[in-house]
Parts: sequence; C-alpha cells; structure tokens
Amino acid sequence: MAFLPLLIGLRYTRAKRRNHFISFISLTSMIGMTLGVAVLILVLSVMNGFDRELRQRILGMVPHAAIKNSQDFSHWQSVAEDLLEHPQVVGVAPFINAQGMLLQGGYNRGSLVAGILPEWEGQVSIVDDHLQGELTLDDLQPGEFKIILGDLLARFLRVGTGDQVTLLLPEASITPAGVFPRLKRFTVAGTFKVGAELDSNLAYVHLEDMQKLMRLDSSIEGLRLELDDLFQARSVTYELVNQLGYPYRGQDWTQTQGNLFQAIQMEKRMIGLLLLIIVAVAAFNIVSTLVMVVTDKQADIAILRTLGASPRTILGIFMVQGLTIGVVGTLIGVGLGILLALNVSDLVLWIENLLGIQFLDANVYFISYLPSELRWDDVRFITLAALGLSLISTLYPAWRASRIQPAEALRYD
Repeated sequence: MAFLPLLIGLRYTRAKRRNHFISFISLTSMIGMTLGVAVLILVLSVMNGFDRELRQRILGMVPHAAIKNSQDFSHWQSVAEDLLEHPQVVGVAPFINAQGMLLQGGYNRGSLVAGILPEWEGQVSIVDDHLQGELTLDDLQPGEFKIILGDLLARFLRVGTGDQVTLLLPEASITPAGVFPRLKRFTVAGTFKVGAELDSNLAYVHLEDMQKLMRLDSSIEGLRLELDDLFQARSVTYELVNQLGYPYRGQDWTQTQGNLFQAIQMEKRMIGLLLLIIVAVAAFNIVSTLVMVVTDKQADIAILRTLGASPRTILGIFMVQGLTIGVVGTLIGVGLGILLALNVSDLVLWIENLLGIQFLDANVYFISYLPSELRWDDVRFITLAALGLSLISTLYPAWRASRIQPAEALRYD
C-alpha cells in the first residue's frame, strides 16, 4: 500500500486521457515550467557574466586597496617590501592622484590624472592589456610629460596621439606677475579602453612628472595594492594600517566602487524575482490541471475509496501526478538552461553573423559579446524553488480529491 499512490499517480500521468483538453493543459504546464526554469538560469548566468566583466575590468583598474601617508612618503620602497610580505598582498605600486581639468581648444573635461611608475603599475593594474595600438606604459618616460588618456576622454577632447592637452590643477602658483592656476601642457602618447566610466575620466602620466607638477620632490601620495582575494580588502587594509601605524591610513575598493557592485547585485535579485514569477505562473497551471483531472477522475476515486483506499492515499496519488509534471518540467528546464548558459555567447555570435547585425557594438558598450557565467548555486536555488512551487501547487487539488465521498461521486454514474 505504501507504493500505491506512486504507482497510480504515475499511471494517471502516462495514461491516455479521454479528455484531450486536460492532456493539452498538462503538456502546457510542463512546457511552461521548462521554459521558466531555462530562462531564469540563462538570464542569471548572463547577469553573472556582466558582473564578472565589470569586476575584472573596473577592479582591474582601480586599486583593491591603497595605503596613504599624510606626511612625507619618500621612503615608499621599504614600505612596499613590508607590504609584500603579507600573504594577501600580491602586488604594490606607487601613485599620485590629482583631480584636474584637461583642456584642448574649446573643449575641457574634468578627470582624474594618475601619476604612475610603468615598471610597477603592471602589478596592480590591467591597463597595459587595454592600451590601443602599439602603445605601452613604457612610452611614459620621465621628463617628457606624456599622457595616456581614456578612449572616451580623448574623443571628448577631440585629440589623438601626438596632440597637446593642458592639465589645469585647482592649485595656485605664486609668480612675480601674480597668482596663477597651476597648469602644464602634456603630449598625448595614446589611449586605453577598458569600458565603463573609467574611459571618460581617467588619464595616466609618469610619476616623476606628477611629482614635479605637484612639487612633491621624491614623495608620493600612496601605494596601490593588488590582493589575492578582493573580498577580503576591508579586513586586510585594516590589518595593514594597524601594522604600519600613524601616519598611515587605508582605503579599499568597497569605499570607492562598492555602490556600483551593490547596484548590480540588487538588479540581479530583482530580475531573478521577476523571472521566478514566470515559474510560479507555470506552477499555477498545475493547479488548474489537477483540478480538472480530479473532476474527470471522480468515479475512479470513488472506486478506490470503496476498495479501501484512505483519503491519505488519494492525496498522495494526485500529489504524485502534479509533482511528475513539475519535476519533469524542471529537470528539462535545468538541462536546457545549463546548455544555453554555456553556449549563449557562441549562439549570439552565430545569430549576429546570420543576420549581419551586432547586438553589442564595441563603440558603445564596454564589451562586444554577451558574457555568461554559470553558477551552480543559482542552478541549485532555481531547481529547489521550482520543485517547491510544484509541490505547493499540488496540495489544494490533491486535498480536494481526498475529500470526495464515494456515494456522492457514484450517484449519477
């Protein structure tokens, strides 16, 4: 008797029904569950892909953490050696940042100008991998006052390689002729393009040129750090600052870029919730399917009750039938979703070649392909949610079937 609900429930699922409309509704419910689960896995994987690209590109350009000194920091080499002894620190590079205005002709743009050492910068930044043309960071030579601009920044200023731009700093220089703003003309060495907002407001110059411009002699503003685990940035920064003591202070990426990634995570949760409603609608179709099946099978239910089947057995029969629809639809949807998530980039590329169009223009977006990253935690959550909704959707119709009285059901048969 323990296997009776399972056997009869599966038999009802496999059997050809006299009411073809019910069969159609059952098939529609299964297909809806399949599509809902597959789309949910695909969309979350694509959002994970964009999240990964942004993390690699933006956090590859901005420091995971920075150690600054409010006093003289000309002895930064020895501090860098001490920082590299920490197991989480994999790279260190000196920097001087200056907020200023870049001018060229009638165009101007506020930007962050970073003074760097080319031979050190590769430890903490991916900018060298995104330089346009044959440009390298080694083209920034001390005393030549060359500058590397973000691609969008260069377009806004209407400049190219070899053109001149003027950097205006919000500091005054006192001369015999009076007080003038501090400014310096730089030669554009080239551009970089990593995507997002950084291309429109970031520029690089050599550290020694920035030291001369800021009158810092051999001192620097701070040291940028590349960490093995960027999600440990806050605790590692706190530990390093305590180790170095006064006058050092720290800053990590969660303070400068944290809002962006929190917004991405919030968007992913909201879209996931909205798409989960699609699965809920498909699960609701199971309710209507089972209600019609219960109505169609009243005579069978009555016969089973007269043969000794308990209300609990009847409840189990229709729960098995509803769960079969949900489980089969969910498993097919999971398989289809995983297949699409793993191949969506190639599929979109094939569609672009077939139609002769490009969905993500590299001149507009920071990437020219549709990224995807399948995370098994998402697959596990979606599978459990779909199965849970399927189970819940079977409860009312199965309970209704268990309440049918044999005498009432057989009265008109």
